[in-house]
Amino acid sequence: MNIGLYFGTFNPIHIGHVIIANHLVEYTDLDQVWLVVTPHNPHKSKNTLLDDYQRLHMVHLALEHYPKLKASDLEFKLPQPNYTVHTLAHIREKYPAHQFSLIMGEDNLRSLHKWKNYEFLLQEYPIYVYPRMIEALEPWPTFDQGTIHRVEAPIIELSATMIRDGIKNGKNVAPMLPEAVWKYIDQNVFYR
Repeated sequence: MNIGLYFGTFNPIHIGHVIIANHLVEYTDLDQVWLVVTPHNPHKSKNTLLDDYQRLHMVHLALEHYPKLKASDLEFKLPQPNYTVHTLAHIREKYPAHQFSLIMGEDNLRSLHKWKNYEFLLQEYPIYVYPRMIEALEPWPTFDQGTIHRVEAPIIELSATMIRDGIKNGKNVAPMLPEAVWKYIDQNVFYR
């Protein structure tokens, strides 16, 4: 089975995440996409994160009608901060029969050279890259190795930061979130 790994803090998961994941599983050779909830991204501050299991629960809620998309807590028991190269070593050992690919936005590809052991990632894993509007005018980085697949996916310019700020400021952000996720956030008074 060919599985795409879509890493993120998903704080919260929004419709952009779901649209991109679903597009990738339906329009590429990926059989499934696992949305891997990251307890702590080494490039982000941890002080705005909801509890790991609350974010995982929201991902489960968002994906309940998408059988090819799976919520994953693979990184929860790994040392923090989570580095993708360590997670991939763990996943390969745990699921030796599967092939794994990375999924990332164009913005992450541009900063890939800052990732731990990025050369190994390029050499060992296909990378599916979805476009970002903010990067459209800049040239793509060139890497000597690896298999990078640019995916013509819908460009979704939503961010979890924008959603959290909107909630904090009393804005109606419900259309930006899967309905079950919005209900969960609202009932639990998250991000206020």
